[in-house]
Amino acid sequence: MGRSLASSKYCIGGDCHPVPRHDRCGKEAVKVTIFYFTLKRSFGSLTNLIFLTLAPIACIFFPAGEAWPALPYGYQYFGIIILFVAIRLTQIIIEDRARGVIKRLSVAPIRYFHYLSQNLFAYFVILILQCAIVIVGGLLRGQELYQPFALFTLYLSFSFTALAIALAWISIFRNKDIAFLVYMSLIFLMVLMGGIMMPLEMFPDLMKRIAVILPTFWFAEGLNWVVYGRQTSNFMLINGVLWLYTLVFLVLGSTRKMQ
Repeated sequence: MGRSLASSKYCIGGDCHPVPRHDRCGKEAVKVTIFYFTLKRSFGSLTNLIFLTLAPIACIFFPAGEAWPALPYGYQYFGIIILFVAIRLTQIIIEDRARGVIKRLSVAPIRYFHYLSQNLFAYFVILILQCAIVIVGGLLRGQELYQPFALFTLYLSFSFTALAIALAWISIFRNKDIAFLVYMSLIFLMVLMGGIMMPLEMFPDLMKRIAVILPTFWFAEGLNWVVYGRQTSNFMLINGVLWLYTLVFLVLGSTRKMQ
């Protein structure tokens, strides 16, 4: 009965919501609200709406190549869309930082960890749905996906890696436009040298050795395994490396509060 009923407000993206300061249920409500509000903001702009809906659907209708790639073009290049979607989603965090939301969390009834985790969880849900749409749509259309479940698993692993890389990347920049433009150049280099846009056999030996350190290389190797692979241990290694990248970049991006 002696528990304080004083309430406070937390503001994200310009919207403020009253929440009981000392009510545990109130704090849980804040976290749920952040999750749903992040989903709403993710579809708030026309560019995001195109990337999150039309782009994955378009991949389903891309034709298959002749000699390369073994998978239909849309499924080979879906990794590029994942990289772009990841940076577009995480730009919301830069917007919050520019508005001072990150600083105000120190006096809000929710911690920075909860704010970040709910944002990332919302992004994860969006990426998972995108991967599911591409796989299910391909099966319904009759695309040759060889091992659909393995391909879905690979897409999920690479989605988490891309999101972690984007989170670490935006922690460096204060302007979302600059972060996006520079990251676009980085994406082009990664997909080109990683073997997504063209086969690695076309590159000299030195570039092949450098490509091994890129997450896109392991994604391309995973696509090859989906078509030609037989040993499950190799596929587990590929996903394990991607999850290692995810862990490293997630730690780098989350430990910097970007204040």
